[in-house]
Amino acid sequence: MKIILMSVGTRGDMEPFLALADIFTNKGHQVICAFPEQFRDLAETSGFEFASLGTKLIELLDSPDGRAAMGAGGSGWKKFTATLRLAVNQGEANKELAHAQYELIERENPDKIVYNGKAVYPVLWGLKNEGKTVFVSPIPYMHYVEGHTHIGFNTNLGTFLNKLTFALANFGMVTTTMVAKKWLKIKDKVSRKAIREFLKTNKSVYTISPALFPRPEHWHEDLQVLGYHERDKTVDWQPDEKLQTFLDRHSRILFVTFGSMLNTAPEEKTKAILDILSRHQIPAIINTASGGLVEPENYDREMLHFVNRIPYDWVFPKMHAVIHHGGSGTTHMALKSGCATMVIPHIIDQFAWNGIVHELGAGPKGDKVGKLTVDNLEPKILDLWNNEDYKVKTEAIGRQMRKEDFREEIYRFVIK
Repeated sequence: MKIILMSVGTRGDMEPFLALADIFTNKGHQVICAFPEQFRDLAETSGFEFASLGTKLIELLDSPDGRAAMGAGGSGWKKFTATLRLAVNQGEANKELAHAQYELIERENPDKIVYNGKAVYPVLWGLKNEGKTVFVSPIPYMHYVEGHTHIGFNTNLGTFLNKLTFALANFGMVTTTMVAKKWLKIKDKVSRKAIREFLKTNKSVYTISPALFPRPEHWHEDLQVLGYHERDKTVDWQPDEKLQTFLDRHSRILFVTFGSMLNTAPEEKTKAILDILSRHQIPAIINTASGGLVEPENYDREMLHFVNRIPYDWVFPKMHAVIHHGGSGTTHMALKSGCATMVIPHIIDQFAWNGIVHELGAGPKGDKVGKLTVDNLEPKILDLWNNEDYKVKTEAIGRQMRKEDFREEIYRFVIK
């Protein structure tokens, strides 16, 4: 089969699709990874055929307005005004995305399309090609779950209002799809009702560990939770001498990362964290990654070590605890590695992972990055570091997750 894997978003949105690309390629299928242009190297260095979805959306999200609107540490008013400007400027980026999706799919005429929630044209294509599309979500609460609102609302408002949030989210997706249809000048008659029904009944799979998000019993059979899937990122990677020396020096280490997340005050956030770690002599590895944390000129190199690129699947099993932004992949990997965990959420689904980690007893509930100060962070870091119950719980969760293997199940679910 020819399978297009289509994902729009940040690096964390690409990783689950690269793991699926591994599964389908190993079964002998032709796989095309359709991602924003910024992730070309990520796909091609992993050995996969790449198709570009353009550059404009990621450029917009990486702009100052994008960072503020996505919750990366700005004030309430700044976030509100940035969101308005982002909405005004997003039209051209969304048009570029819609046209790139349309042109690729019409040109390649695939047997299957596997897509995430930010890809729109697969919905229209799926209405004409029954059974050929599969929606994939690495984050929970995109479909109704009792006791929860839609992921975009992240709370519990009671049964009636909870269901209303899912209806509102579907209304937004239907409207977005109809707008894309207009942009693409598609003449086929497509009703809002047909799109709404498609979103409700089309094959959908959550690439989440059931240990973290058990499948609700009331879901229909074409709505499944089929495990977290990861690819091996340690190929051709070795620690340098300084990192290995640091690991050898300390038997108990904290890892801190904001992954691909940015914020409006990285120096300030880094200083707050380092002040706490230095005061309590907690050895830590700090990952600067995309710039959400930064390496200062002066710090205690005996107790702190900075990196800007490191495979989590290599380093996490060596850590006692992890503080991170709450991306789906990072959350899974930290818990699978048995690390006591605290999330400092930046945007949308990360607040849900923060709640899930805390409810599982895997670590304290973190504050959002915009409220990160020494005063509110210090007691939580000390709790994470000193409370052995978190470590016991995460080691049990990790053992359960390491037993999971859903590769055949997700392959059959997509292909059949």
